[in-house]
Amino acid sequence: MRVPVSARGRLAILYTALVFAAGVVLAALTYVLVRRGLEGRPKLLVTYGGGPRPAEAEAAFETIDRLHDEILTQLLTRSAVALAIVTLLAAVLGWLVAGRVLRPIRAISGTARRLSAENLSERVPVTTPADELAELAETVNGMLDRIQSGIADRDRLLHGQRMFVANAAHELRTPLTTMRTAIDVTLDGRPGADELLVMAGDVRDAIVHGQRTLDGLLTLARCHTGPSEGHAVDLADVVAGIVGTVPDDVELRTDLGPAAITGDPVLLDRMVANLVDNAVRYNDTGGHVAVSTGTTAGHTRLRVANTGPLLDPDAVDGLVEPFVRGTATRTRTDGAGLGLSIVRAVVEAHGGLLRTTARPTGGLDVTVTFPAAHSSGNTVVSRR
Repeated sequence: MRVPVSARGRLAILYTALVFAAGVVLAALTYVLVRRGLEGRPKLLVTYGGGPRPAEAEAAFETIDRLHDEILTQLLTRSAVALAIVTLLAAVLGWLVAGRVLRPIRAISGTARRLSAENLSERVPVTTPADELAELAETVNGMLDRIQSGIADRDRLLHGQRMFVANAAHELRTPLTTMRTAIDVTLDGRPGADELLVMAGDVRDAIVHGQRTLDGLLTLARCHTGPSEGHAVDLADVVAGIVGTVPDDVELRTDLGPAAITGDPVLLDRMVANLVDNAVRYNDTGGHVAVSTGTTAGHTRLRVANTGPLLDPDAVDGLVEPFVRGTATRTRTDGAGLGLSIVRAVVEAHGGLLRTTARPTGGLDVTVTFPAAHSSGNTVVSRR
């Protein structure tokens, strides 16, 4: 059975093998050089007095050769001992160095094990200097950022779908009940032409109300999924194209300065239309609506204020929730209760800020702030 070896063990073995091979080559090269040096050295026999006999000279030269052999043997033995010690030290140092080199990899693995679909906020620490391991950590962090962004988009989409289904099921129950009641009451007996016409009118009104509700819910769902490709839109132009629909019995006051932002023209058009329609719907007869746009300090501002009934300042924030209706003092009471909730969804989808304030004299003051559009080649969308 083959026993798996860790990456740290393989690196340590590799370091040890390289040091051992280099030591063997060094010892062999030293041995060869020393041996050649001893063999190439001239042999001299210095005597005093009478010269040695040939036999004694030969014995002296054999002794010199034996000393050379002993020197080479000792060199080889001590080189082997030194090589063994160096190899052992290399194995220990290789194990330590491999652990240090693989530490960022273990940090990446540990972070990956701790991550889950519910917790993607942790990131891999980027080491210094900026080497290959640091580049790997940055790559993993970038991948985690993309995964987290994708999951957030998925959750936002699912939330929008759940809200659409829940709100549609809740709100469409009323027009469906109205239609069925009108049909059942009318058909209970022998209805005449006038009764059938009344029933048809009730059914038509219920259908119009249901269609308006579905349109609003679809807009909400689209806002929750985020705006489509952004274009440069001037809110002043959008307001100028919408305020022409304001009834004559409501005074309109406008102060329209340049207010360019980057966003979805359809959603922004719906936002402005809902704000103006809401200001007209919940107003006093003979009241007024003030609309202003402008750009200050890198932010685009849209403000819509109206006269109307006194509002509870603590209840103003609840008006932006779906299907929450105010107390209308005019005759138009056919709203679906989605106007300001759509406005809030559009503002959030474009990274803006919505602020609603109850006016002391009555009515509502709504201010929307967006990041101003960057200078680019995008075409400004206008309703003029």
